Order: sequence, then C-alpha cells, then structure tokens
Amino acid sequence: QVQLVESGGGLVQAGGSLRLSCVASPSIFTALPMAWYRQAPGKQRDFVAQIASGGGTVYVDSVKGRFTISRDNAKNTVYLQMNNLKPEDTAVYYCNIYPPGHSWGQGTQVTVSS
Repeated sequence: QVQLVESGGGLVQAGGSLRLSCVASPSIFTALPMAWYRQAPGKQRDFVAQIASGGGTVYVDSVKGRFTISRDNAKNTVYLQMNNLKPEDTAVYYCNIYPPGHSWGQGTQVTVSS
C-alpha cells in the first residue's frame, strides 16, 4: 500500500524559512525519483522539485536558489528546505514519486504572509 505523509508546513512571514518532510512507504521510495509538488488555491497542482535515487536534483525556475530538496534513503524520507519564502509560495505542498502516481498524501499547508 502506497503511503505518503507530509509535515512541516505552517505560517511564516516573507523572507522566512520552513523545512518540509515526507515519509514514504518503502515500496515506492527505494529506487524511484521523488518530488515535491504544490497546489495554490484555485490552481492546478504543479511540480516544484525532484530528486533522483542517486541524488541528482531538478527545480522549477521560480524556486531555484531558494529551495533545496534532499532525501534520506535509510529513513524513506524526502525533505524540502525552503528559504527566502515569498507570498506566491503559499500553497498546499505534496510529495510523490516523479512522475506522480495516483495516490497522494494529505499535503501540508504553507502560508507566507507579506
């Protein structure tokens, strides 16, 4: 059974930082690329960042230089360190494999105030 549990969101002022965590069931985590996605109110869910099983990373242009994705394979956990947050980063953040599977976790809300 696929399980994805995100945590670490919250309310932060512009310029602040948050670190998101996602624990995934081992069956999907071990050798697959993992990614973070986000969905702002009234918008579709979009790709944010991806990390390959070997550690290679890809970011959407809007977060380059501010966000860092990492993974701990021993803990089946993927992280998203978010620095210099902007109000436009406000969204529900989800993790999943890349490309995404059909099962999604509950997500974690990130709200950035101006």
